[in-house]
Amino acid sequence: MSEYGPISGSTIFTALSEEKTIIMAANTRVALVAPGIFRAAKELDTAVIMELAKSESNLKGGYTGLTPELFSEKMNAYTEEITFDVWALHADHITIKDGTREEVEDTKKLIDGQVEAGFTSFAIDASHLFNFEGGDLREELADNIDITTELAKHIEKRMKGREYGLEVEVGEIGREDAHGRVLTRPEEAVTFITALNENDVYPQVLAIANGSAHGNVYDERGNPIPQVSIDIPQTRAVAKALRDNKLNVQIAQHGITGTPLELINTQFPKGDIIKGNVGTHWQNLVWDIIKIFEPGLYNEIHEWTLNNYREKAPDKKDEQIFGTYSKNAIKVFFDKIYNVDDDTKTAIEAQAYADALKFFKAFSSKGTAKLVRKKIKK
Repeated sequence: MSEYGPISGSTIFTALSEEKTIIMAANTRVALVAPGIFRAAKELDTAVIMELAKSESNLKGGYTGLTPELFSEKMNAYTEEITFDVWALHADHITIKDGTREEVEDTKKLIDGQVEAGFTSFAIDASHLFNFEGGDLREELADNIDITTELAKHIEKRMKGREYGLEVEVGEIGREDAHGRVLTRPEEAVTFITALNENDVYPQVLAIANGSAHGNVYDERGNPIPQVSIDIPQTRAVAKALRDNKLNVQIAQHGITGTPLELINTQFPKGDIIKGNVGTHWQNLVWDIIKIFEPGLYNEIHEWTLNNYREKAPDKKDEQIFGTYSKNAIKVFFDKIYNVDDDTKTAIEAQAYADALKFFKAFSSKGTAKLVRKKIKK
């Protein structure tokens, strides 16, 4: 194995569990941004996580066209070229939506493919399986607990004694009811993690619903707005409840795209939050660069998106339709995107480098790679 290959997510989380820092997890739907992110990580000597969700990357390529094997190959090639060594390859949102036996078994096959591709960290998301008619919290969470346990045991079996990171989720991120976005309650998090521990499942990271949403955010008129809905007091309350109950779990913050960096830098409870997902931001970056350097390709992607998704959102502005659904164009235009000219690739890498530096600064993660290396040497 190369000295620049991915390390266990658990090694990163454990080494930094006492630090006031957040480790960026980059969902690089278009892998062309990854070299810039890795170069920034090397520059600041910060640990980083590279990830794609089940919807983005599956055995058929998901909507990015990147199978687990291809994604792994690209990330490993970049780190080998850049000579960067403290990163994890994370399978984000291994999602179960219905809980049928067929869905679970198909998901196990995906996990098998991810393990074979060299993934070192996994996020099981069965948060959709919430029983609203349950008599108590344990009953409400029973399906999530059972499916999460089953998939965690499958990962453990397939990893064959190798260390790996494990993230789980309670509270469906972005779900809304009549009162707004639903928030994960402290007692809900404690009940969920306690039940998993009783089943001999010990995640290091817990994703919660704390007011964020995935992707770009728009107002009622379809205008893009900053993501400022993350409930910081609720996040702190969940983290405190986990600590008070001696549950060795920290929080994964999903839906950071659009969040002002100053808000992250000054108000995010670093340490309570250990993992910060940034995804759609990198996709937006690619579109912005292609729009300038390859306007013909950008127009093709833009037109394809509007033609295929305007009926789904007839009352939305073109900008919102494109911002919401253009991710589905990545696989369709895969060859054209990855064969843009060298100037375009250079611009994408340069902008990704600059933006990653800013995220790492806001996350206070400079120097964290050194701390992880110290743990590995012990």
